[in-house]
Amino acid sequence: MSPMSKREYLNEVAPRYRTSSKKKKVKILDEFCLIYKCHRKHAIRQLNNHSIIPKPQAKKQGRPPKYKNNPELLKVIETIWFQTNQLCLKLLKSALILWLPCYPYHVSEEVIKLIKQISPATIDRILLPIRTRNRVRGRCTTKPGTLLKKHIPIKVNQWNEEKPGFLEMDTVAMCGTSLSDTFVNILDAIDIKTTWTEQRATWGKGEAAVLEQIKDIEESIPFPLLGLDADNGNEFLNRNLLKYCLNRKYPVQFTRSRAYHKNDNAHVEQKNWTHIRQWLGYDRFDNPYVVPLLNDLFKNEWRLFHNFFCPSVKLIEKERIGSKTIKKHDSPKTPYQRIMKSKHIAKESKQQLTIIFNSLNPFKLRKAIEEKLSVIFKMI
Repeated sequence: MSPMSKREYLNEVAPRYRTSSKKKKVKILDEFCLIYKCHRKHAIRQLNNHSIIPKPQAKKQGRPPKYKNNPELLKVIETIWFQTNQLCLKLLKSALILWLPCYPYHVSEEVIKLIKQISPATIDRILLPIRTRNRVRGRCTTKPGTLLKKHIPIKVNQWNEEKPGFLEMDTVAMCGTSLSDTFVNILDAIDIKTTWTEQRATWGKGEAAVLEQIKDIEESIPFPLLGLDADNGNEFLNRNLLKYCLNRKYPVQFTRSRAYHKNDNAHVEQKNWTHIRQWLGYDRFDNPYVVPLLNDLFKNEWRLFHNFFCPSVKLIEKERIGSKTIKKHDSPKTPYQRIMKSKHIAKESKQQLTIIFNSLNPFKLRKAIEEKLSVIFKMI
């Protein structure tokens, strides 16, 4: 007998054998051993343990995936992904909804419907052939300032603040491969509650220059300044900044991170990469005439682009179970969306931000940023 004939015969005999009486089982076993040409014990095991194997059927041809081989859909997602500086795909899902109304080319109704329904995992599969990953590490230029360490308290739980106005700050050195002489430093600041960010450029890391830009940042943020948290660099730990925070009607809480604990300022350290290094790279900016050009960019298109059209997620819960740490994040939102949902922001400020948002086009902002950056890169 062929293997297929044996399988068909076993499928027919096994159910009858298991439901028969003892006398009938003896007759079935005699017949089975004769036809199958096997030992009696082997025949018993085969008949008792056999499960009926259905005949292989031809696979049903389903409908083709609606997201696959759609060049218009791929073009829209790819364009917005590059315009958002290659956002994380979970964040890109939220960014697509914000950017799609301003897309400069015609998009069919079918593609608009698909984009609203698409999942981050599907976006990942679509963009897989064109995704690239380049990671470069820079240099650390933070030198400890020991003069006022005892006067400035350490605080490591800034992420628990429930009100807008508590800023983490850091400086990013645009020094290239050498720390010699003077070069441009970029002051990076982020609000813990709303993730609102501001950047400013300074020539060197002098106390006066950094303090001047901190004052300018305070005038630009859409909420009152309540606290500053910085690292242990001497551009922050100085009497000028301490007096600026304390000698006012409503003092600003001024704290610092622990020495050699970079993760204490994890929020701003993340923005150092996404808001500065991804755009400006690791080149050396040693031309002082670049500083006003950078600040003109930061105060206009830069802050509008990142705060109104670049979503991010916030950690809302972290639980350690054994050796695993389980983290839960909120849904992706832009800093503007978080401000609009905050009960601590005045209605007048929200109305002004809404007017600004309705007047903006992210594609035009991106184009203006690239034009200004091309001028800046020619001068370094």
